[in-house]
Amino acid sequence: MDTNRRSFLRLSAFALPFTRVNQLFAKTPATGAPATRAAAAGPVVISTWDSGQISNAAAWPVLEKGGRALDAVEQAAIAIENDINCCVGLGGNPDRDGHVTLDACIMDEKSNCGAVAFLERIKHPVSVARKLMETTPHVFLVGAGAQQFALANGFKLESGKLSPDAAKEYKKWLKKAEYKPVINIEHKQSKGHGPFAPARLDNGDFNHDTMGTLALDAQGNLSGMCTTSGMGFKMRGRVGDSPVIGAGLFVDNEIGAATSSGQGEEVIRVAGTHLVVEFMRNGSSPEEACKKAVERIVKRDPERAKTFQVGFLAINKQGEVGAYSVQPGFAYTITTGDGKGKVVASKSYLS
Repeated sequence: MDTNRRSFLRLSAFALPFTRVNQLFAKTPATGAPATRAAAAGPVVISTWDSGQISNAAAWPVLEKGGRALDAVEQAAIAIENDINCCVGLGGNPDRDGHVTLDACIMDEKSNCGAVAFLERIKHPVSVARKLMETTPHVFLVGAGAQQFALANGFKLESGKLSPDAAKEYKKWLKKAEYKPVINIEHKQSKGHGPFAPARLDNGDFNHDTMGTLALDAQGNLSGMCTTSGMGFKMRGRVGDSPVIGAGLFVDNEIGAATSSGQGEEVIRVAGTHLVVEFMRNGSSPEEACKKAVERIVKRDPERAKTFQVGFLAINKQGEVGAYSVQPGFAYTITTGDGKGKVVASKSYLS
């Protein structure tokens, strides 16, 4: 798969004008309030980016048959974790020492949640996170402990060999960064012991395309997941927002759910997805809630905000969806009654 997740901008045939998405969730004529989505109206699944078509295609058969949103989002994650791409799964770009480390979380309609981070050589971190959620009193496992838990629960230890695409990109990055993973003598005196992950990949894309999926099932219940291999060529041990409940993902079955993609550190600083859900609790539509969260991030450092991307994606209990980002180029995929994923360009703070 092409590592450029924003290819949809050059494939307008796949794009759905934003006004048409709003029509999917029409207002009631009498009050102008959002129409409540009845079970008979069918479920909804949304995922970040145009590559969300891969995730939605795996989630939809579960929802179409009346299955649980939690099962749907897990299948969405498994599908994208199996795909070879820059930023999700064992095929993703490695850290600066040449190792792929995975982060993921999952959350259901009862606020049960599980998360893993800095997980190596296990193919489906989202399933490890679900197993943790369902079989232990814990929420978060990391590193060797997370791997040990996975192995104890029947997950296979993979080779750790980089995918061909990742190996090629890592070799190119090593030359540019002049980084020697083991010795690293030449950088001992540099600020913070760099080099650090580049803000953008060679093709110009921002270096952080997390996959987040949110689903509303036929019973009216919400669930979500978030999975990533993190920023390519990051410091070893770096973890972003993706596995952090309330940052990369938050689900409140009374109100709605949200996920994020982008510079994870900026999302963590404002507990971004929890913030989005709280804005919806206070009456904002999903898009308005995402916009307010983005504005909170930008306000902290307007000049620095020009250098990174953060995008939020949300769904409320009525099945309305919305997104908003710092920079242009963020998108999401929505699948409803016809079962066909449609890519929608998000509005953004900066033009």
